[in-house]
Amino acid sequence: MAHCGNVKIVPPRTSLFRIKQPSIVRSIVLALAAFVASLRLGGFPDIDDLHASRWQILPVLAALVAMVETVRCMHRRWTLYQAGVLILLYTDVMIMGLAVFLFFYP
Repeated sequence: MAHCGNVKIVPPRTSLFRIKQPSIVRSIVLALAAFVASLRLGGFPDIDDLHASRWQILPVLAALVAMVETVRCMHRRWTLYQAGVLILLYTDVMIMGLAVFLFFYP
């Protein structure tokens, strides 16, 4: 916290690290991290090196946590925000499907 005379300047606190509050940013970051980790563990970008990995369970769990976090951001009333949250929920399902596919890929 910085002081400027008698005025205290308090930096804004993001809800990214407040686990009790739902955060759409946290769900997006978790989903993207799961997506990148899943691709890297599967051998991407070298197409000849694609393989199954037992470590793919970690991106599957991260995608599941991201999906739960996205569901926590749902509201009862229908708005355009609700439509965006549903689209993000569908992307979480696709990321989890990719991670599960790469888990069982021979």
